Amino acid sequence: MIPRVLEIRLRTLARKFPVVTVTGPRQSGKTTLCRAVFPDKRYVSLEAPDVQDFARRDPRGFLAQYPEGAVLDEVHRVPDLLSYLQPLVDERPVAGGFILTGSANFALLQSLGQSLAGRTALLELLPLTLEEVRRFADPPHDLFDLLWRGSYPAMYDRGLEPGDWYPSYVATYVERDVRTILNVGDLVAFQTFLRLCAGRVGQLVNLTSLGADAGVTHATAKSWLSVLEAGYVAWRLPPFHANVS
Repeated sequence: MIPRVLEIRLRTLARKFPVVTVTGPRQSGKTTLCRAVFPDKRYVSLEAPDVQDFARRDPRGFLAQYPEGAVLDEVHRVPDLLSYLQPLVDERPVAGGFILTGSANFALLQSLGQSLAGRTALLELLPLTLEEVRRFADPPHDLFDLLWRGSYPAMYDRGLEPGDWYPSYVATYVERDVRTILNVGDLVAFQTFLRLCAGRVGQLVNLTSLGADAGVTHATAKSWLSVLEAGYVAWRLPPFHANVS
């Protein structure tokens, strides 16, 4: 593992807040970072179906296993668990007790806002920065190589080929995360919409044109774009205004 820029901020906030939540896109390195920074904390992944089932059926019993806190990975799988974490944190507000990770989605962000407002620090771990990419043994030699390989850690840590890794990443994202966030009936249309968004990077957003080319309505295009933003797949850059009002 290479040192991540966010590590310093993570350590600092863990000394001040009872809960620290690290969100970000899939495969951005959230689990690796948190386990490396907090090696003495017990680790549990809510990705496993049996662990998910236990946390849903008996959330109090599940959390009782970790009186000293823990790293709870993929917490977006059981967002209701945060409501049961709140009284524990209020009763024993130890700094850095629980470290949560999750791929941000509407359910997770809503649960954080309702249950842990004021109790958790929220950090976003995006894929590698240019500084972090350069820390690997064989970084890209020019801009075009960097754009082709992207900045996900797997590209450099495991030496994977972009043409092999990214199609699987997109397929997994569409099949799992999109259906979790939004009931998309036509996945083919959504994949077309995703490709159209990729082809319009750097252009002004025109939802009417985007929806028409994807074969969906303006409202659907707006909803789908919000889904892409919630999963860190797309990022809308707002215009700059000198007058903030």
